[in-house]
Amino acid sequence: MVWHQKDWTSKDAKQVVLEADPYTRLSYTWHTFDATFATTFEMNPDDVAAWAREPRSTFEIEPKGETVKLTVIHDGFEPGSAVLAGISGGWPSILSNLETLLGTGETLPEPDV
Repeated sequence: MVWHQKDWTSKDAKQVVLEADPYTRLSYTWHTFDATFATTFEMNPDDVAAWAREPRSTFEIEPKGETVKLTVIHDGFEPGSAVLAGISGGWPSILSNLETLLGTGETLPEPDV
């Protein structure tokens, strides 16, 4: 599987679909963090290398009548996980943007940096 985010693309052979049950569950190894990822997202390359050694993600999709419930599951992290700290801030923003897109057809504005 290929992961594309902003101007960065990862085609690592370790990125694979682990389980796919249509309309119910999608589980795959999350993207492989590399030096280009660090550069694209202005991150410390040593921190990104540490992230690359940590667990990946699972997504569950559950029909709820006329709507769908999406659950993002991250587990298996060691105490003090840098990835867990990073995604704990990232996923709420991504999911909020997805909710806005699905409800309005527009994404949230990019924050001023």
